[in-house]
Amino acid sequence: MEANYDIDIIAWADEQAALLRAGRFDELDIEHLAEEIEDVGKSERRELASRMAVLLAHLLKWQCQPGRRSASWSRTTREQRRAIDDRLAETPSLKTSLSDPTWLDGGWADAVAKAADETGLADFPEDCPWPIADVLAAGSCRIEGCG
Repeated sequence: MEANYDIDIIAWADEQAALLRAGRFDELDIEHLAEEIEDVGKSERRELASRMAVLLAHLLKWQCQPGRRSASWSRTTREQRRAIDDRLAETPSLKTSLSDPTWLDGGWADAVAKAADETGLADFPEDCPWPIADVLAAGSCRIEGCG
């Protein structure tokens, strides 16, 4: 076998899975396996951050441009909340990100950049003005007019 991680990661992954299933642990590429496992966690965090930035950007647009509110914005807000809820249900350890100020600051900065790009506006709050529970609250949101 001897698939090379740097040449064909798919062949390498298939080989590593076969070795694991066969109990041939001494033949595993431990260093690269550890990296790939860590990357799974990073990928999940990136997806959560991306969805949170989209949600926050839409909430900003909704609040700052009441005359441009649309069903599409409302639908996107609901979809992002549902997807975030699904991610948190499937991977409960991601909930720690929601209480990490550094993570939240990064998500807010991404949201402000998205909202600024999409609206042409630049006067957004420096910090997220809403508690995370309100941001994620589907149907019972206390954020002005967020549907």
